[in-house]
Amino acid sequence: MNITLKLFATLRDFGPKYQELQLSENTTLEDVIKTLNLPGNFPMIRLINSEFAEVTQRLKEGDVIALFPPIAGG
Repeated sequence: MNITLKLFATLRDFGPKYQELQLSENTTLEDVIKTLNLPGNFPMIRLINSEFAEVTQRLKEGDVIALFPPIAGG
C-alpha cells in the first residue's frame, strides 16, 4: 500500500518533509515512526488524514500521515 508522510519543524531532521512510502499491509503508525528512527519518547502530534491518531492505528492505502512537535507560543 502507498501512503504519504509529512514531517514538520524539527522532525524534518529525520527525513524529507514530504515523502511517499510503500508499506506492507497491517503496518501501524508506530511501525512508520520506528522506521524513521525517531526516539520513542520524542513528543509529537500525530495525524492520519487530518485526525488525531494513536500509534497503534493501522494504516490503509492512500493515508496521509502528518507528524509535528507540540507547538507553543504566546
